[in-house]
Amino acid sequence: MTVEFDISAFLASRRSTRDFAPTPVPPEIIEALLTDAMTAPSWSNTRPYMVAVATGDTRDRIAAEFTRRWDEGSAALRGPWWRKALFALRGGLPRSDYQILRRYPTDLQARSHKIGRDMYAHLGIDRTDRAGRDAQWRRNFDFFGAPVEIFVFVHGGLEPFSASDAGLFMQNLMISAHARGLGTCAQGAAAVWPDVVRAEFDIPAHYKLLCGIALGHPTDAPINSFEAERISVAEISVTARTSPQSA
Repeated sequence: MTVEFDISAFLASRRSTRDFAPTPVPPEIIEALLTDAMTAPSWSNTRPYMVAVATGDTRDRIAAEFTRRWDEGSAALRGPWWRKALFALRGGLPRSDYQILRRYPTDLQARSHKIGRDMYAHLGIDRTDRAGRDAQWRRNFDFFGAPVEIFVFVHGGLEPFSASDAGLFMQNLMISAHARGLGTCAQGAAAVWPDVVRAEFDIPAHYKLLCGIALGHPTDAPINSFEAERISVAEISVTARTSPQSA
């Protein structure tokens, strides 16, 4: 029997969730999502990634330490030099496995800046409202209230192919979650302090923290109705070179 399904509409309906209900996600559902994710293709079937699934008290400890460091860092940046130095000595400075906090390349900055402007405008936060913007950004470190945070690690010896495989794995997971009425948000911010995550999980040293994925039930909060502009296919397509004419 053939079942009609508009895959294009379904894919287009997925959105990043940035406000979650505290409702737990059953372990069997998490297992099903990971199983679906594992159907993604992989270089020579190497599966060069590992995941650390944080729920319950583990999730709460990581979130508490993340937000503590964020709060101390924000205060240090606005304080005298000695406060910045003290924050650095206490180990609060970002030390991610990848340089995720560096500026975007010049040719990509316009896209990055636009989504920031659009999202804050959607929330009614003026670009001059530093406190409002910081409060929204801080929510990254509590995983937007999601009861589950999945940390994705990639093998350090197969870059960039390990990151490519992890991306395919993540997309399958997020689409599977969407099909079950769950929300997700891929989070680079979750990789700022990998030592906090490693303190909770036995992760091999040669695996690097790539990002996190917040997972849970979306709320009706205004942020979840935000729709990022998706650029056209034409903007990523390259034109074939014209073949040289014969003399």
